[in-house]
Amino acid sequence: MTAAERTDLPLIGWRERLALPELSVTSVKAKIDTGARSSALHAFDIELFKRADVDFVRFKVHPAQRHKKKTVTVEAQLLEMRSIRSSSGQAEMRPVIETLVATNSLQWPIELTLTNRDMMGFRMLLGRQAVRQRFLVDSGQSYLQSSAPKHKLKSSRAKGRKTKKIKGSQKIKHENSNFVEKLRTLFNTSD
Repeated sequence: MTAAERTDLPLIGWRERLALPELSVTSVKAKIDTGARSSALHAFDIELFKRADVDFVRFKVHPAQRHKKKTVTVEAQLLEMRSIRSSSGQAEMRPVIETLVATNSLQWPIELTLTNRDMMGFRMLLGRQAVRQRFLVDSGQSYLQSSAPKHKLKSSRAKGRKTKKIKGSQKIKHENSNFVEKLRTLFNTSD
């Protein structure tokens, strides 16, 4: 892929809301992590089994961060068991599945490792293999390919602050509005 072709790629923010339609996960907050080679999904009660001599994995997912009421139980064909080194440097054997990931406008297949991410800030990491030659990552913006989550900021009466509502359609703006233009100029190959 040439530098000129890279500038035609759509932008993706450093965090996005994604769907995993084949897993019945309609929305999960994901960190776009170019430092991670593979993608990972928070999963628990992971169980390997065979069906008609084919390896499968059954697992449960809490798609919403800090909400354990909604649980999705999933069965998927096991691609392989893979040794993955976590950000803490520990190697772990993880089940790997192949599934579709979707933004508001795009859908494509990815390999997804399953691991307990309960203590992590995001239920899913979308690694560099999943975004390579599909997106340019704008590390200063969020939710460029999806809608921001709807939530309320907690009020702090002791500090005299009022509760603020954040609209789902709002997007966090980068301090430098010319960031994308500078990025395109950087990759411009015209002489």
